[in-house]
Amino acid sequence: MKSLLMAAGLLTLALPVAAQISTPLPPSRPAVSQPHSPWTRTHRVVIQITQNDPALMNTALNNAENLAQYYKEKGEKIDIEFVAYGPGLSMFRSDTSPVKDRLAAMSSMKNVTFSACGNTLAKQTKQENKEISIVPEARLVPAGIARIVELEEQGWTYVRP
Repeated sequence: MKSLLMAAGLLTLALPVAAQISTPLPPSRPAVSQPHSPWTRTHRVVIQITQNDPALMNTALNNAENLAQYYKEKGEKIDIEFVAYGPGLSMFRSDTSPVKDRLAAMSSMKNVTFSACGNTLAKQTKQENKEISIVPEARLVPAGIARIVELEEQGWTYVRP
């Protein structure tokens, strides 16, 4: 009797497992780009510039242009914000920017914002003992690093070329 009860118990446990094994899995879906929907979220990317390096600045600008083109072709939206502080502020300085022409050209892109660190600007103004201005395409934010933190807290993707 004990053996019969044990066999019945094992059978009771095994039936659901056997049923799951024999149930076919739904076919996998290929990784295909979905058509654009008006409700598609906007991609948001913040690009940090902290070095006075023309090659790095150009790489960052290239990244932004490539991202904008990629999502445009997919029918999706993207917002891009550059944040420069420390030595990277030279990207937005009127007197030192090695990419001034590219900034002017990209200013027509409504989805791109250039943010210059106010702390760095004040420090450089004091160190150089002269008034420093930023290019007209850029706006001043109180603290560059704080701006990046705020954007990341809002779900922006952080990129540092």
